[in-house]
Amino acid sequence: MAFFKKSMKKINGLWYPQAVTVGKPATTKEVAVRIARESTVSPADVRAVIESLAGVMGDFMAEGRTVHLEGFGTFYYTCIAAGQGVATEAEVSARQITGVRVRFIPEARKQSGNSQMTRSLVADNIGFVEWRGKEESTPGGNEGEGEDPSV
Repeated sequence: MAFFKKSMKKINGLWYPQAVTVGKPATTKEVAVRIARESTVSPADVRAVIESLAGVMGDFMAEGRTVHLEGFGTFYYTCIAAGQGVATEAEVSARQITGVRVRFIPEARKQSGNSQMTRSLVADNIGFVEWRGKEESTPGGNEGEGEDPSV
């Protein structure tokens, strides 16, 4: 079950539902244990693969390539040149790049018997209910993060 809260947008004064994350993020260990339950691979082996994945993906992207994981999506780098624009094409150089971001596009799939596309990582059975718990702000955490209401 997923949660939402009511949020008014300052730009237009209208109200919208906004997704809320609760509890702590799922850890690598938790993900590894769940994948191991659904496969013939041990949790330790799954964890080792997951921990290697980010470095391998970073290496491919540093070579100028995108990384497409079937059923998951595509990762790629974008450049940040905050306030470093120049007047002519000839002046453009790598010195303008002030940072790099990793972008992700979830893979899309067609639902059977339907022309509608669905992004991967979106559960087929997702349902939303209004969040009525206390929200907490955490250092470096997502806005709207709070306690797990099931506790």
